[in-house]
Amino acid sequence: MMKKKLIALLTNNDDDVYCFRKELIEAFLADGMEVLISCPYGEKFELLRDLPYIYDDPAIDRRGTNPVADARLLLHYRQLFDRYRPSVVLTYTAKPNVYGTLAAYSLHIPVINNLTGFGSVLQAGKLKRGMIIRLFQLAYRRSSCIMFQNATNMRLAKRWHMVKGKGRLIPGSGVDTDRYPLLPYPEGGDGKSGAPVVFNYIGRVLHDKGVDDYIEAAKRIRAEYPKTEFHILGFIEPTESHYEKELEELGKQGIVHYEGSQKDVHPFIEKAHAIIHPSTYGEGMSNVLLENASSGRPLITTDNPGCFETVIRGKSGMIYHGGDVDELTDCIRAFLAMKNEERRSMGEKGRAHMIRHFSRGIVIDAYREEIERLT
Repeated sequence: MMKKKLIALLTNNDDDVYCFRKELIEAFLADGMEVLISCPYGEKFELLRDLPYIYDDPAIDRRGTNPVADARLLLHYRQLFDRYRPSVVLTYTAKPNVYGTLAAYSLHIPVINNLTGFGSVLQAGKLKRGMIIRLFQLAYRRSSCIMFQNATNMRLAKRWHMVKGKGRLIPGSGVDTDRYPLLPYPEGGDGKSGAPVVFNYIGRVLHDKGVDDYIEAAKRIRAEYPKTEFHILGFIEPTESHYEKELEELGKQGIVHYEGSQKDVHPFIEKAHAIIHPSTYGEGMSNVLLENASSGRPLITTDNPGCFETVIRGKSGMIYHGGDVDELTDCIRAFLAMKNEERRSMGEKGRAHMIRHFSRGIVIDAYREEIERLT
């Protein structure tokens, strides 16, 4: 009897597993494969209890730079792979990408990396950037296949001589259009009369995500258009704790409503007329934008990689230059000037765009093809 293929999936956050990899895991299990998940424990694993997978709980300091801790992670992965001997290792997020690849390579196990973005690398100082690029080169050149979430990252990786194996472009993590169905569009006025027009920011509360631009735009718009609402959903990074007091004060003033981290964002998406995603640097492919577009909500986002690709400019949303608050404010004004039926139509076009080009099924098929090729 032929032994079942075992697929090891490495990442650093339970959100990543449940929100973006669940359908992929289910597809592997449906194909008769076994799945090993290596990820620090989080509450989202309780939502995966019905799936028969092998679990590993590694210690990962996502943002730390301690070489001893990183060496321990490398050793942990090597021991894990030596024990289970997976057929293929799939890696997501920076440290699993690097140390998981090196550990698998040392045991001659093929690796498929998923590269979600170079944003933090591009923002780093020259010395730090050079060190990170060399580390990525060391790992990615040993990869059997790198899945790129946008064409800009693919070009950068090739320019920096990181790609020795196969490189493949996929539409981010894709979006489960059934989990994010077309939602009824709310009534809305012009920002000065009629029903309030509601905007959401969904994501980590972090300067690099453009939170300050969102807040400044909210201040300007609220001064002109009192029948608007601005909401922020997401957890505040420990390194950015100053936002706690600022958001509390903004809430008292009625400028921005901070909703905290939410297990289910659907009710907030349903009440909103648009999502504003003001990321100031490139991403892999913004899942927030994919999910909102799939739900029938117009997108207002930047011209940075991983953001602009999700929008049909002027038809399913608006694009402005990242970091330009004046231009962001103008986009919001233009959106408020639209009739509500036009906004609804914009959201419906975005939904169709997701089904056609960003379905999670496209991503699952790409992984199936590469696993078949490597095994």
